[in-house]
Amino acid sequence: MEPNGGLLRLIRVNMYPTDSFGLVRREAAHLVGICDREIASAIRDDHLLRLYPGVYVRPSDDFTGREGAQRLHRLTAIAIATSTRTDGPILPISHDSAAAMHAAPLLKPSIQQVHVVTGQSSGGGIRRHRHLHAAPIDDDEITTVDGIAVTSPERTAVDVACAGTFAQALTAFDQTIRRGGDAALMAEILTRRRRVGGRRAARALSMADGASESVGESWSRAQMIEAGLPIPRLQHRFVCRSGTYATDFDWDEKLVGEFDGKVKYGRLLRIGENATDAVVPEKVREDEIRARGPMVIRWTWPTLESGTLPALLHPWLTKFGLI
Repeated sequence: MEPNGGLLRLIRVNMYPTDSFGLVRREAAHLVGICDREIASAIRDDHLLRLYPGVYVRPSDDFTGREGAQRLHRLTAIAIATSTRTDGPILPISHDSAAAMHAAPLLKPSIQQVHVVTGQSSGGGIRRHRHLHAAPIDDDEITTVDGIAVTSPERTAVDVACAGTFAQALTAFDQTIRRGGDAALMAEILTRRRRVGGRRAARALSMADGASESVGESWSRAQMIEAGLPIPRLQHRFVCRSGTYATDFDWDEKLVGEFDGKVKYGRLLRIGENATDAVVPEKVREDEIRARGPMVIRWTWPTLESGTLPALLHPWLTKFGLI
């Protein structure tokens, strides 16, 4: 009987009322006759995820992986910002949480709590659900996303960059510029006031490039920069027999580097296919680029996690007289 009971509960959960954000709210559930005991049962059965007291969401495959975690955090930020049960005043969402609101991917984002900025030089701290950052903020550094106050894309990138490593800073700036962010405005925000991490962030901003298509590509370039390797061209195009192909990294058409994140195979997928189905056309692409003369090398997430990309690249850069 339990499997049928579980199925019935799942069907029941799918009938829970949701708001415009896709969130299930306790008060709305009560209005249609759903009691707290039923909500608690749905949470135990993994049919609901608790984002914040009284606010829930149905599980989804969209919440898996690196980008999925940011999507789920975005909903958590929305839940807190729109809840009537907040643990303090409503403040602009900031830092890594604001990046999630702007759909800007980050390298290893800090999403244990929802980040907000106080607008004051004091009063910061970490609470159960929110990380309050004590920092001044100008009116032109605040915007709205879905009606919620959020730091602007440029202020968000600066905050993330100053709080993170060089690689995290470069990624934040790359992805913000790629999405239309103003590099000059970010530089101006950096100079408005002294910041911890400001020098590192300024260095990263000076090397940021919106042609970097993914977090993995930005992290790859950060490792090259920190190792003192020559900076490659991004998205250089090779005209080949089957078409024109853009490469992740290129050094004088002698060496091509490709970050092999599985997500990138999506550019080759047709409806009904998966990443495995794209391996053959990707191999054809690589062979045709190689036929033009350059050596093609690939690396993956584990290469970046281990910090061994410079060691992988150095022999090839030396062989082709690039260093």
